[in-house]
Amino acid sequence: MKKLLLISLLATLLLCSCTQKMKEFEEEANQKFGDQHFKTAISLIELYKLRHGYYPASMDSLEFKGDWDEMAVNSTEYKKLNEGYELNLTNGWMGKPDSLQLKYPAGFWKGLGIRKSNLKVNFTKKISGSK
Repeated sequence: MKKLLLISLLATLLLCSCTQKMKEFEEEANQKFGDQHFKTAISLIELYKLRHGYYPASMDSLEFKGDWDEMAVNSTEYKKLNEGYELNLTNGWMGKPDSLQLKYPAGFWKGLGIRKSNLKVNFTKKISGSK
């Protein structure tokens, strides 16, 4: 009886440990995929502007997307503004954007047309060297 109880206790501890590790893995993957999707979408939008001289009307206008790019496009919402654009992250890997803790240094935004986002960013502050 003691042996069975001990085995059950060990199995429970092992299962709890695996569950916690899986949760940590999911959180880390969600952060990394969310970050990558956001940066990829920005890159595609800015490349379009570089080639055409203006921002795309919608994400459907983006050209030469690869399969991985489609994942990024489908994880973001884009809206062209009078000046620049709004880009919101809608998914990471498995989670919603409110669970993401993405932060970027001021220099990241330099020269980009992004003006609004659901990520916590202060776009009203002038970045040195930007127009």
